[in-house]
Amino acid sequence: MEGFMELYQTVYKDMYRLAYYYMGSAEDAEDAVQEAAMAAYEHFCRLKDKDAFRPWIFKILVNRCKKSLKKRSRRELVKETVERSYEPSLSSQAEVLELLGKLDDEERLIVTLTVYGGYKGEEIARILNKNHSTVRSKYRRALKKLESELT
Repeated sequence: MEGFMELYQTVYKDMYRLAYYYMGSAEDAEDAVQEAAMAAYEHFCRLKDKDAFRPWIFKILVNRCKKSLKKRSRRELVKETVERSYEPSLSSQAEVLELLGKLDDEERLIVTLTVYGGYKGEEIARILNKNHSTVRSKYRRALKKLESELT
């Protein structure tokens, strides 16, 4: 751990700057740096050349940032789809509830946990004790149903 911490302290500020550039907010940058550091620490014993630490950990950080941005854009798309309720065709919360009522129980739960709860797919999979890919496919199916109802 001591070897990792010494190397990590030399790159932390640069990692944060890069993450801030990618993510656009201080909180998201801190989360990305923390996730990258945790992943790097877990696999530090596999790093054979300690001189390669800097590019190695930055690669991990960039991958974490890209993954987070991809998830965030998916969540924003869902929010946008559900929030169309504020357009003239769906002017009340009752209509949103009616729209969500067209989904089966599990799909409704997945959508509401994602959109209103802010949970990620992996977290929902753990909550529901399901495979992550199953949750992801049910989520996409639910979005398609909602979109078809809106059009």
